[in-house]
Amino acid sequence: MLVKRLAIMSISSNLPSAPVRPVRTAATLIVLRDGTAGLEVLMLRRAEREADQNSGAAVFPGGTVDTGDRALHGLCSGVDDVAASLRLALPANGLDFYAAAVRECFEEAGLLFATGTDGGLVSLDALPPAEVDGLRALVEEGGDAMLRLCERHGWRLAVDQLVYFSHWLTPPGMPRRFDTRFFVALAPPAQSARPDGRETVEHLWLRPADALDAARGLRLMNVQRRILEQLATFDSALDCMAHARGLNEVSLVMPRLAEGPAGRRPVNPGEPAYEEISLIDPDGQCHGRYELTPGLAMRLSAHVVRVTAQTGDLLLNSYFVGGEGGEWALIDAGSGDEAHAATLSACAPGPVRWTLALRGPAPSVGDRLAIGGCTLRVLRAADAPEAVACLLLEEEKLLFFREADQLSALGPEGVEWLAPASGFLRRA
Repeated sequence: MLVKRLAIMSISSNLPSAPVRPVRTAATLIVLRDGTAGLEVLMLRRAEREADQNSGAAVFPGGTVDTGDRALHGLCSGVDDVAASLRLALPANGLDFYAAAVRECFEEAGLLFATGTDGGLVSLDALPPAEVDGLRALVEEGGDAMLRLCERHGWRLAVDQLVYFSHWLTPPGMPRRFDTRFFVALAPPAQSARPDGRETVEHLWLRPADALDAARGLRLMNVQRRILEQLATFDSALDCMAHARGLNEVSLVMPRLAEGPAGRRPVNPGEPAYEEISLIDPDGQCHGRYELTPGLAMRLSAHVVRVTAQTGDLLLNSYFVGGEGGEWALIDAGSGDEAHAATLSACAPGPVRWTLALRGPAPSVGDRLAIGGCTLRVLRAADAPEAVACLLLEEEKLLFFREADQLSALGPEGVEWLAPASGFLRRA
């Protein structure tokens, strides 16, 4: 079984690159208000639909940027395209995202961030509900419908009410990918949220903590969950808005898909496995792992295979280094555990000529070992005992080490990635 596992992981790492899926630009508006118990956020439950990766999920109002959104630039108040593009770190057309966020919020939630001829936010609650429904239906036609609506009523889009908050990119490997800009805004007065009955079937004003509560049973996508966790740290809507206005930079967040004991899930930046997955699975073919699994041989590159052993409460790594059709070296075979030794024997990707230890007898400093088409060089800090060494895989600039204090003593020169005795690969 262990040999079979190794074959599966090896084959998956050598698959051709997945087809490049187009990335669509999108904008989302996170609408906030203060309730009796603090900050509340507007959530919409999407309709159940086949082939929709967000089917039935609780989401914020938003959607893709349309070609017609650019025509709305002249109707946007308080922010021009130069300022919007600068804020979103785009060369041009950043105002498209602001306009799209306003349009989508009106279509999906019935809230319109627009000012009337008097300069105040429009009061949709003063209109008959059927008339508001007709206005929303008109906008949903797309094209220049939003432009015609605003010109007819003398409305201007109040994009200055929106504050840029977050930027997410759907992981590689998903059926549909979106490059989404998230904005926050205070709920407009004299307007009531209502789902459109087609794309959205329910609206909820919830405290972020309540939305996250498993007892409520909301289906939350990864990005909504992470943003709700962030919103839960603010005491009030104004606190959140002030935070967003104070952001000097909004960094892109792109999760990675990986497999593990609970099945496939997105792995977010900051999780222990994230950097390793980005290295070994850039195309999202899902042969990365988000948890170390004892006894599983994990192909990390053409020259490196990792096998993890459970030793008490610790998960310790052994590494095979070499090349297909050639000889291999085994780094840190363990402390004599017979079960792990049997696992290593079963998982060996080829004949093992060298067994090297990061603690104990090792080749001399500076020695280079040619192994299966690659080269291992022995390193040791000047003040390190003879029994503690590091091994550098020169072709991949990957350093195998055992003691964390070795890294600062050795310095990062010639090293880009670290392979620890316990844990995932990470950047130097």
